[in-house]
Amino acid sequence: MPKKTTTKTANATIAKKSVLIVDDHPVFRAGLTSLVNLEPDLRVCGEAHDASQALSAIEKLNPDLVLMDMSLPGKSGLELLKDVHALHRKTPVLIISMHDETMYAERVIKAGGRGYIMKQEGPEMIIQAIRKVLGGGISVSERIASLVLDTLAGTTSPKSAAGSVSTLTDREFEVYRLIGQGKEPQEIAQMLFLSIKTVDTHRGHIKQKLGLKNGTELIHHATRWASDQG
Repeated sequence: MPKKTTTKTANATIAKKSVLIVDDHPVFRAGLTSLVNLEPDLRVCGEAHDASQALSAIEKLNPDLVLMDMSLPGKSGLELLKDVHALHRKTPVLIISMHDETMYAERVIKAGGRGYIMKQEGPEMIIQAIRKVLGGGISVSERIASLVLDTLAGTTSPKSAAGSVSTLTDREFEVYRLIGQGKEPQEIAQMLFLSIKTVDTHRGHIKQKLGLKNGTELIHHATRWASDQG
């Protein structure tokens, strides 16, 4: 009697792509994990809540994609992205953030990220972005794609006008962001692993670029900006 052949289930035949989730909010991580694991071709291979855990997890798990928040304790997602790009260049990173894409997305792409999506987007859009990046593409909104193309073409956009926060370098932007959160220079220096003198130099450059006269105006400007970001 011939042996019966066993048929594999559909799930068993699908090579699932692994996703590492990096976010400091446990509830949001749990939600993303559930969302990703519901897809037949995706699985969450691990989670991390800060930069140190993320780098260790990438080294150990070798994920197909890193889904990373922009705001992390100790080191910003932008700085972590640069580290990942330098140490694991073949590992694509998709940023998911509550922050306005017009302020961050272009910086993310320039730093080596493969996409930027707002946390406010629906589950379908998040999964679509993940799949696009896994397929080798870059996932950003049409508005951001236009801004990036304008930059590459040398076209000046309204956001690049003098006095705009977008004129700040990535490091100046991080200092500015922390000022807006009410951090003192000493705290900023510790958080960004800089000297007080370097922070003061960045503050001076920020004031010059934004047309601000003194430290008080800088604090007010940064605080208003942070409030606008939600």
